[in-house]
Amino acid sequence: MTTPVDPRVAAPAREPSADTRLRRPYELGRMPLTRSMTTVDEAIVAAPVSVIFELARDVERWPEHLAHYRWVKFRARTRDGGGLVEMSANRPFGALNWPTWWLSQMTVDHDLPNVRYRHVEGITTGMDVEWSFEALPPGPDGRARTRVRIVHVWDGPAWPVIRTVAAVAVIGPVFVHGIASRTLAGLQRAAESR
Repeated sequence: MTTPVDPRVAAPAREPSADTRLRRPYELGRMPLTRSMTTVDEAIVAAPVSVIFELARDVERWPEHLAHYRWVKFRARTRDGGGLVEMSANRPFGALNWPTWWLSQMTVDHDLPNVRYRHVEGITTGMDVEWSFEALPPGPDGRARTRVRIVHVWDGPAWPVIRTVAAVAVIGPVFVHGIASRTLAGLQRAAESR
């Protein structure tokens, strides 16, 4: 008889071969467009696409750049640079910090470039997120510029009757936008200081 494997417990240490170290990337498909809630955060960053894309995809270093992020860690990695990533951030309300937590499948497309997430645990389970990057003509100062856009779409938590209202009236504008706008502003500052 075999004992079920608890995914929270590390497997016995053994050196995997190079081919089995990383799993195949998640297949999240196209970004859904027909969800109850959509939030969009966008900024023009005075930096090349490569600089802001690298900061955005290097999520484990976000707490170094973003004071509201408590921690970020990978539970599993994929060959595209994504994986199963656990994140925790604070949503400030004046002097009070409201802690949030979620677990996401993350994919990284270096060719587009973009970063996609699907929340698989936490109150926002089922939320899809896309970070996109568009090179723009240089600014008046001659610096490279990039349009960065973060889109979150979701139908709400699994709460009968109030799921859509909770997503559209509270969770989306207060928590999702509150955290995403701070994340984008912090990574913008980091990119523009390079």
